[in-house]
Amino acid sequence: MGSEEESSEDMESEEDMADDEMATEDDMAMDPAAGLVGPGCEDYAAQVPDGAGSVEGMAQDPVAVAASNNPLLTQLTAAVSGEVNPDVNLVDTLNGDEFTVFAPVDEAFEAIDDETMATLGEDAELLQSILTYHVVPGQMTPDEVAGEQTTAQGETLEVTGSGDELMVNDASVICGGVQTANATVYLIDGVLMPQG
Repeated sequence: MGSEEESSEDMESEEDMADDEMATEDDMAMDPAAGLVGPGCEDYAAQVPDGAGSVEGMAQDPVAVAASNNPLLTQLTAAVSGEVNPDVNLVDTLNGDEFTVFAPVDEAFEAIDDETMATLGEDAELLQSILTYHVVPGQMTPDEVAGEQTTAQGETLEVTGSGDELMVNDASVICGGVQTANATVYLIDGVLMPQG
C-alpha cells in the first residue's frame, strides 16, 4: 500500500518523476522520452539535449513546426514547406490532424542523387507522393506500429521488428516514438519510395 502512495506523490511532482526510474504508465504519458525506441535515441538526445528540437521540445509543437526545430530534419522540413518545390507545401496538412510520421534524417536525403533531387524540385506530384508515403493517419506508439500500414499517399508500407530493431520497408528506425502535439515521429535512415 505504501508504494501506491509514493507513486501518487511522484505524479504530483515532475521533479520526482524525472528521478523515478520505475516509470508508471501515467508517468510515461507525462514524460515524452519514456516510450522511445531505437538505437539512435541516445545520440539524438546528445546532439539535441534541450530546446525546441529536443524530445521534450518537440512534444510541445505540431509536427511540422516540431520537425522544423529539429537540426536532424532540415531536409525533410525543406521538402514539406515548399523550399524544395514551391508547389508542395504540406505544413498546414501535417499540423492539422493526428499522424504517425516516418521522418528521414538529413543523411537519408543526402543519399539521394542530385539528378533525383532536381527532378523533385520540378515534379510537384512526385514529391508530394513521396512525402505523403511517409505519413500514416492516426498516432501509433512503438508497440502498435508493426505491420502493414496504409499511408496518406494511398499505398501501404511495412513496419517490421520491434524495440530497437524496427524497420520501415528497408529503412531502419533511428529513434521512434518521438511525440509532438499531434503526431508520433519515427526518425529513419532512408527515404521511402512508393512502388506505384
